[in-house]
Amino acid sequence: MARRISTSREDVPYRPKKHIEEEAAVLLAEYGQKHTEVTEPPIPIDDIVEIHLGLTFEIKDMQELFGHGDVHGALWINDKRVGVDQSLDPDVYPAKLGRFRFTLGHEAGHWRLHREHFLKNTAQKNLFEETETKPAYVCRSSESKKPIEWQADFFSACLLMPRPMAYAAWEKFRDGDDGPVAIADLRERYADVENVEPFYHRGRIATDRKSKDVALQELFCRPLAEQFRVSAEAMRIRLEELKLLVTEKPQTLF
Repeated sequence: MARRISTSREDVPYRPKKHIEEEAAVLLAEYGQKHTEVTEPPIPIDDIVEIHLGLTFEIKDMQELFGHGDVHGALWINDKRVGVDQSLDPDVYPAKLGRFRFTLGHEAGHWRLHREHFLKNTAQKNLFEETETKPAYVCRSSESKKPIEWQADFFSACLLMPRPMAYAAWEKFRDGDDGPVAIADLRERYADVENVEPFYHRGRIATDRKSKDVALQELFCRPLAEQFRVSAEAMRIRLEELKLLVTEKPQTLF
């Protein structure tokens, strides 16, 4: 997933993971009450952004707009507008559907988590936007992630892969087993494959053990990623957060 930076100040309130996940659940519930209840994946993120939040969505050439080739998305708060780079357009690049949806979820996270902070400081016009045409947030892949951007990332993960749906899908995927899967299990499962062909992580051949293990996890959870219409990387990170993909299984007394 792309790492993101913000053009805003970074002094937004600290939010624990629990609160961010609850806010994502509230948004999904609101959408269900006003429109159509969502009981299974994939989450209709396009409709949530456009119909429920009332944000205009646009595919843009971000390099031309910002002068950088690694800008993936942006949010204009005053204009109620979301932009996603044309390189993630799923109609042109179907393999980028997961990245596209995650970016929409990320910008929805900024809208829900940080818009109120912006509105409370409207007297300070430079807090988020210097002009009406400058976006409040710019999503780039080459910059280190800041807390405000991590919050939006986590919001997107919780919205696109809600905890109850993820647990239910995992148990079905595992034929009724709701327990975690450890790295050792995957090494054994894919031993024959690993000996025949290389594993890839982020488009590169995985050469060290750590990157190979990550590639194994993403290979294993790819069917779930397709079900939720997210990237395998996003699915892996979410399953790790839910303690369903683990390094080692916890020891028990029996």
